Amino acid sequence: MAQTSTAETNSELIGSHHGQVSAGDIAVGVIVGRTSEFFDFFVYAIASVIVFPKLVFPTHDPLVGTLYSFCIFALAFVARPFGSVLFMAIDRAYGRGAKLTIALFLLGTSTVAIAFLPAYGDIGAVAVWLLALARIGQGLALGGTWDGLPSLLALNAPQNRRGFYAMIPQLGAPIGLIVASSLFAFFVANLSADDFFSWGWRYPFFVAFAINVVALFARLRIVVTPEFSKLYESGDLQPTRIRDTIRAEGHNVVIGAFAPLASFALFHMVTVFPLSWVFLFTNEGPARFLMIEAVSALFGIAAIVASGPLADRVGRRALLGGSAIAIATFSGFAPQLLDGGAVGEALFMVLGFILLGLSFGQSSGVVASSFSRQYRYTGSAITSDLAWMFGAGFAPLAALLLAGNFGLIAAGAYLLSGAACTLLALCIDGRRPAADRQPD
Repeated sequence: MAQTSTAETNSELIGSHHGQVSAGDIAVGVIVGRTSEFFDFFVYAIASVIVFPKLVFPTHDPLVGTLYSFCIFALAFVARPFGSVLFMAIDRAYGRGAKLTIALFLLGTSTVAIAFLPAYGDIGAVAVWLLALARIGQGLALGGTWDGLPSLLALNAPQNRRGFYAMIPQLGAPIGLIVASSLFAFFVANLSADDFFSWGWRYPFFVAFAINVVALFARLRIVVTPEFSKLYESGDLQPTRIRDTIRAEGHNVVIGAFAPLASFALFHMVTVFPLSWVFLFTNEGPARFLMIEAVSALFGIAAIVASGPLADRVGRRALLGGSAIAIATFSGFAPQLLDGGAVGEALFMVLGFILLGLSFGQSSGVVASSFSRQYRYTGSAITSDLAWMFGAGFAPLAALLLAGNFGLIAAGAYLLSGAACTLLALCIDGRRPAADRQPD
């Protein structure tokens, strides 16, 4: 706890030099925080495809080893809601600064532990259990990294620019992917296979730890300021008990967990899954495809930014519904593109990231807008956890299992099911009386 107090004190001193926190400062804190989380996410995801099947599951064929690797990948998403319950209690008892410091310390420790993971050939099946334990630690920590900054942005957004402010936190995903993909591509392209699997793959996990330290201070600088604390104390961003939130906002939690499924299904269909497919079923090296991902993510950034003014013009729910229809259409020819050689792969990635940016850019905003101010902080955290678990946690495993047994067309059907869930959730939500729904 001494480290926590020191970190908070330093952050308060930093914040005091700048006076009142501006929307720009909050936006920077949000982007830095989300980028660090997604960088961690993608570093592990990429290693799940090109490292862990060989390092941890060498006794299985590559497809089965990758499927086992994706099973461990999913553990973080299962653990994440439990982390939210644990860290919400810490938040209520000791404050948000303490919660963030402990959560990010756990996240960094779990990430660095993976960097030191021995191979199966050194310690046998213990390597599997150590990897699973570290992944659960990451999931628990991610449940505690919710800082309320997106809610603070939303609460202070002008009514005619809510879509613009809602897309800002989502920029962390493509930025994190670009950095993680580029880093792995560099090591894969410039090291021999022996060197890469011996020590090269470990460096991105060390970088992830360093980024977490920077993100911690960037976020504490905002969170512990008097202005943010005033909002916290007034109840606008106060953590509420999980059971009270579910009792009061259960309908919104359920709708919020399923409304973004099209976005989250596509999220993995253009990031983790295609890398696994190309790595397992083509002769193409991972370095080239990782750079295709990084370049395509730039289109994703542009689409996320564009989703802001589009949502402000047509409404966030309308944009999310229209994007779901477009994703359903994309699912019909996406498998043919991914199986269409270098040109097809590039088209698949670019189109996929454009659709992802338009839908993912507003997926959290449409959820948060449904909660009353009293329950927005906790409700948004719970809903995000459940949406990631249902929509993303098992997506690479399900898509690769289907594609490996029934061909790429089956992966397209999985993407279609995500779009159908989004449209159904939006339809059910739209049937509620207008008085029961928050403004879009």
